[in-house]
Formats: sequence, C-alpha cells, structure tokens
Amino acid sequence: MSTGIERRLDDGMMALNLIVSPEVRDRLLAFVSLLHKWNRAYNLTAVRDIELMVTRHLLDSLAILPWIEGSRLLDVGSGAGLPGIVVAIVRPDIALTSIDSNGKKIRFQRQVAFELGLENVTPVHDRVETLKGVTFEQITSRAFAAPADFVALTRSLLADGGHWLAMAGRVDDIVLPDDIRLAHTWPLHIPGEQGQRHLLKMDIA
Repeated sequence: MSTGIERRLDDGMMALNLIVSPEVRDRLLAFVSLLHKWNRAYNLTAVRDIELMVTRHLLDSLAILPWIEGSRLLDVGSGAGLPGIVVAIVRPDIALTSIDSNGKKIRFQRQVAFELGLENVTPVHDRVETLKGVTFEQITSRAFAAPADFVALTRSLLADGGHWLAMAGRVDDIVLPDDIRLAHTWPLHIPGEQGQRHLLKMDIA
C-alpha cells in the first residue's frame, strides 16, 4: 500500500474528526486494496484510481458514521459494500445485512468479510423486496433508488421507531409519500470531494 493512499485516508479521517484503532485502519486499507484488485476483473465501480476510491468510497461512507445508531443496519443496493461494509469495519458492534441483486458484487462482499474477519457482516444476494420476517433500526442506501422508491420497497423492514438514512446529491427536489417525514437533512463534507453530498433522515410520520 503506497504512502499516498495511506496519507489520503489519514488526512480524510482527521478532517472527519474520526479516530480509529490501527487494526481498523488496516482493515479500511485492505478493503480499498481488495476493491481495486477485484475491480480490474469484475467492474464493481466506475472509479478506477485507488486514491480516488479512498475519497469517493471510503471517506464518503465514513462521513455518515455520526448518524449510525442501533444494533441492526440494512444496506440496500450496497454494490461493493458501500456504505455498509465500511461502516461495519469501524463499528463491529453493529450487525450489518448488506443486500444487492448483483451476484459478482455480493461475491466480492463475501470475500471481503472472509479476508478481513468481519463476523458482523451478512451479504445477501437477492432483491430487497424478498426479505421477510426481519426488521432493522436503520436502513441505509447510497445509490439504490430515489428516496420515495427506497422507502416504499423497504418500509416493511423498518423496526418500530427506526428510520431511513439515504445518501443523496441535490436535495431540493425530494418527494416523499404523505406518511413519510423528512426528519433532517445534513450536508456531508467529504474531504477532497467538491460535489454536493447530503444525508437524509426519514421516518414514518
């Protein structure tokens, strides 16, 4: 792992006021290294440069940590495990279920969980509407669907008192069902990234 990649992660975490153990830092670096390696063969992400992966995938996912709570987290349309696996690396106390309909991306997630020893991660290869009989305090999504569709497909999976966390770009055109409340919107300041990023907290009104 090059010092430039390590420095980008360290500087980014400092800007996010995030302090992690050396073991967690090593796992984050191992995750991005595996993502870069697998991406050459399996096209998991459009980002090819590993330093950009640190910014657009690791730091982007780490930015939502202050709002993660509860013991059960569902990451919908998780792709290569973003933000869910990154959150699970830093928060081993959270049981993550990470679901995606793309088989190669779930195979990657399973390999990451195996190689990094992430016992709190359960990758699921399926469509989210097939999940039954389980609920989560928080349900998150980074690039799965428009907020209204995201909520509609997962509302039966939300625990009483739980809420959705959706990562989005622009937030001036958000439309939600009448019984869903946009409880809060936070701007996400991703170190090294100029584009607009926001986190939406939604719950049942």
